Amino acid sequence: MAERHLVPAAGGAGLVLKRGERLRIIDTEGGQTGDLLAYSLDGSERLSNGRSFDYGGRIYLSTGDVLWSDRSNPMLTIVEDQVGRHDFLYAPCSLEMYRIQYGVKDHHPNCHDNLCAALRELGIEPHPLPTAFNVFMNVEVTPDGRLVIVPPRSRAGDAIVLRAETDLAVAISSCPASTCNGGIPARPLAIEVLPG
Repeated sequence: MAERHLVPAAGGAGLVLKRGERLRIIDTEGGQTGDLLAYSLDGSERLSNGRSFDYGGRIYLSTGDVLWSDRSNPMLTIVEDQVGRHDFLYAPCSLEMYRIQYGVKDHHPNCHDNLCAALRELGIEPHPLPTAFNVFMNVEVTPDGRLVIVPPRSRAGDAIVLRAETDLAVAISSCPASTCNGGIPARPLAIEVLPG
């Protein structure tokens, strides 16, 4: 049985994922979103939403879809998905986002800082940070092109499983933005690494 680790509420975690290993991300309480980033171990390739859209032909990714790098190499394949709705459009929340969108002047926990810290612990200098794959985040695109964040579909215990297609440095943040979590404060996520 895989060892389970918690990503703290509004916090982050990093890990090395070897080719063939699978990462299970679990919404332990339901309705919690998370940001996922992947880099090659040498930092030369980063997760790319644009390439993933180019090669997959859609913006809503689920079982069987591949997450590609900015150098057009497969990084992760979604092999199991109990939720079926994730976002790959929104950038990680940041201090600037809280200031501009919500008028927050003091420090606020944010995915950008969580992801950067986790990647630096793995020896990766993350700047510029790409768009994260936002697990469990539910975003609708209206006919006029507006983006609408609605409550996540995930329930307690729901998970997504991604297989590494190459050795990767992976960072995950439990998103602090209540807007993305159905108006509820951040809660932890759980992660497990499963053998290939």
